[in-house]
Amino acid sequence: MESLERQGLAKQGHGSSTRPARRPRVRKNVTAAIAEDICAERYLSGSTLPRENDLCEMYGVSRTVIRESLKVLESKGLVRGKPRIGTTVCDKDDWNILDQDVLGWMGPFIADFDILGSILEARRTIEPAAAEYAAERATAREIADLENAWQQMRNSGDDPEGFTEADVTFHNVLLSASHNQVFRRLSSAMHAGLKYALHASNVAAHSRDEAIAVHGELVEALRLRDRAAARDCAHRMLDLAARDLAVERRPDEGRKTNPETPRSAASRR
Repeated sequence: MESLERQGLAKQGHGSSTRPARRPRVRKNVTAAIAEDICAERYLSGSTLPRENDLCEMYGVSRTVIRESLKVLESKGLVRGKPRIGTTVCDKDDWNILDQDVLGWMGPFIADFDILGSILEARRTIEPAAAEYAAERATAREIADLENAWQQMRNSGDDPEGFTEADVTFHNVLLSASHNQVFRRLSSAMHAGLKYALHASNVAAHSRDEAIAVHGELVEALRLRDRAAARDCAHRMLDLAARDLAVERRPDEGRKTNPETPRSAASRR
C-alpha cells in the first residue's frame, strides 16, 4: 500500500518544480524525524507544515503513519492542527519541554532553552523544603528506600547511567517522603527533566564523592529527624549540581555543552 501510494505521488509531482524535497534517508521513527526537523527550525514557529501527501513523499511513509505522528506531536505541544489551514508549528513556549521524547528531539538545540538552569531554579525552590518536611514526616520504609538508593549511587562505580538512575530514585523518594501532595505531583511532572538534569551534572562532575557523601548525610538527617540538617544537605546538593553544570557549560573545560539524555546515551551503548 505504501509503495503504491509513493508511486502515485511520484507521478503527480513529475515535471513539477514545486515537488517537495525528499529527506536524505527514511528514518524508522517518523515522529522523531519530523520533531527533529521542527527543533532544527526546518519548519519555523507559526509556519504550516507541508500537506499530508507531501510529508508522505518527504518521509517515505503512508498517510496513516503521518497522521499518527502528527497526533503525537500535537499531544506534546509541538504542532496544532487547524481546520482548513493545516498543521501549524507551535511556539517553543508551548512545547512540553519536560517530556522525555521532547528532550531527546531537541538534541544539540537544547541549550537554547536553558532547561538545566530552569530545572535547577525549580529544585532550589522545592527540594530544601521537601527535605525539611521529610525529616519530620518520612516513614521508616521511606528512609530505608532513600538509604537503598544512596547505596546504589555509592556502588555504581564508573557507571554514570546506573548512578543517575539511583540518583533520580533518591530525589523522587525524597519528594514523596515530604508527604506534601503538591510535591508528590511535581515529582511525577518533573521526572524526565530531573533525570536529564541529574545526568548532566553527574557526567560533568570530576568526582561523585562529594555528592555521594552529602546524600548519605541527608539520609542520616532524616533518620535523626533533624529538619535543619536536612534542609542544609539539600542546599549543599544543589550547590554541587550548580558548580558541576557551570563546568559542563564551559567550552574550555573540554566538556560537552549539550549532554545526551540518559535514554539516548544508553541507546548508543
